[in-house]
Amino acid sequence: MEYILIGKIVNTHGIKGEVKIYPYTDDIFNLSNLKEFYLDDKSKSKCIVETCKVHKNMLIVKIQGISDANSALKLKDKNIYISKSSLEKLDQGSYYIFDLLGLEVFDLDDNKIGILNDVQKNSANDVYEILTTDNKKIYLPAIKQVIKKVDIVNKKMYVEIMKGLI
Repeated sequence: MEYILIGKIVNTHGIKGEVKIYPYTDDIFNLSNLKEFYLDDKSKSKCIVETCKVHKNMLIVKIQGISDANSALKLKDKNIYISKSSLEKLDQGSYYIFDLLGLEVFDLDDNKIGILNDVQKNSANDVYEILTTDNKKIYLPAIKQVIKKVDIVNKKMYVEIMKGLI
C-alpha cells in the first residue's frame, strides 16, 4: 500500500486525549472528514478517528483508544499518512502536487528542460518551479498556454515557453 503524508501531530488538546494536527494541505476542511490515518512508525500503525474538527487552521482529532492527555502526548511529532487509494479521484487536468513533483519537464521538441521541483500556490494560478538541467530555477505559470501535456504515468510534462516568459 502507498501512503501520502498529510500532516503532523504537533501537540495535545485538552485532557480527553485529543491531538492537534498541523495539516500539509490547503484543503483543511476536506480533511475534517478524516476517518482513519496511519502513524509514521515502521508498521504504519492504523488510527481510527472518533471525531475530527477544524480549529484555528489545525485539526483537532480524537483517536480511538486514546483517552487521556498523557497517552496523546506520546504521539506528538508523529507524521500522519493516509493510503493513496483513499484519495478522491480528481477531474481530468487536475493533479495532486505529490504526483507532479519530480516530473521531467520537456519542451515541445522533446528537449529536456529540467525537473519540476516545487509547486507554489498563487491566487491567480499555481506556479511551477523547474530546476533546469544546468541547475538554475525557472518559474512557469500553471496555465494551459504554457503547460501542454502532463503524463503522470511516464513522469513527464511538456511545456511551451512563450517568448519573454523566462
